[in-house]
Amino acid sequence: MMRRIEAVVVGGGQAGLAMSRCLSDRGIDHVVFERGRVAERWHSERWDSLRLLTPNWQSRLPGFAYDGDDPDGFMKAAEVARFLERYAAVIRAPIERPTTVTRVAPSGDGFSVRTDRGDWCARTVVIATGDCDVPVVPKMAGHLPAAIHQLVPSAYRRPSQLPDGGVLVVGASSSGIQIADELHAGGRAVTIAAGHHTRVPRQYRGRDIMWWLDRAGFMDEPAERVHDIDQSRRQPSLQLVGHPDHRSLDLAILQERGVRVAGRLAGVDGSRIVFDDDLVATTAASDAKLAVLMAKLDEWATQSGINGDVDEPEPFVPTWPRFLDAPPAIDLRADGIRAVVWAAGYRRTYPWLIAPVFDWHGEVLHTGGITSYPGLYILGLRFLRHRNSSFIDGVGRDAAELSGHLWTYLRWRERATA
Repeated sequence: MMRRIEAVVVGGGQAGLAMSRCLSDRGIDHVVFERGRVAERWHSERWDSLRLLTPNWQSRLPGFAYDGDDPDGFMKAAEVARFLERYAAVIRAPIERPTTVTRVAPSGDGFSVRTDRGDWCARTVVIATGDCDVPVVPKMAGHLPAAIHQLVPSAYRRPSQLPDGGVLVVGASSSGIQIADELHAGGRAVTIAAGHHTRVPRQYRGRDIMWWLDRAGFMDEPAERVHDIDQSRRQPSLQLVGHPDHRSLDLAILQERGVRVAGRLAGVDGSRIVFDDDLVATTAASDAKLAVLMAKLDEWATQSGINGDVDEPEPFVPTWPRFLDAPPAIDLRADGIRAVVWAAGYRRTYPWLIAPVFDWHGEVLHTGGITSYPGLYILGLRFLRHRNSSFIDGVGRDAAELSGHLWTYLRWRERATA
């Protein structure tokens, strides 16, 4: 027997739970399908030492916020999972788990939703499976020697998991630099291949960088004000680490500690790894962006009258001159490198969605989370509606706005069929 409902939410992480709360607030009958536990990826796809990149005070969802005794700290992965589990309980989210969605397709005046625990008919569907779905592994990985152990961040747990020897980390966003740093601290010889990256300090003028970005309104920037939203959505994540001592981490710091820094991975020929000669250019571009950001923050501090409440402006120090001697190539065998960690970002896949809403990359086309197919929405992606759309702190606002559109659509359908 097919059950009928007004809305189906696919995914029980921060985006799905935020949408559930907003749908409940509007009196919309709905169900949330989660393939595993609430916040499953925080349970099973995070390394042991990982912490949130944002301070605990910034963990805010509709009707719920961090209320612990360490607002300036950074929750561990297990703590984030418990935080979201508690949220699900507080809002009484109607979660069906473990339930795997196997097919969503237009049907009649809505959608047929097939799961491994029965079929549903829904007027609307919200895709909330997250921005970090499937780790990117380039085709050249298949050309590495069979003896090289390969893994992605979602499968990495701790240095002892890797075979003895050196490690090549590919990717220099938040995951790549943190894993490279941990492996080096664990006694490994580490090389990191860095492409485009976004360098920011953990603290600036005595305050956490997220305090500055939050107070100055940078995180609230709407998608329609960005010059090229597609490019903005492809920007690498901030080079940050959530650490109790609030330390910064970037390529220059890694190099100082003894990590070998190379340019973007350009090719694999057996055990020989070739790097692009772009490291100086990419670090210079990252330096320039940081210099502009610091100037904007200083300007905001002056305009808002808080200069007396924060430390004096800090001198900007470029890092690109450090990388003039980046290696053009290395030999894995000669250097004793026995493992490669692919930290090159994520892509999204929706093999269960049968609807004409995809671009040629397989991404769902949308305008602020509203797809071209009536009644189909997507939530939790980077820069969906605002710069912090994929953050715990930003997904709630998007959910509230999209739930409003969804409510209006449902009421319109009711009047149209009356």
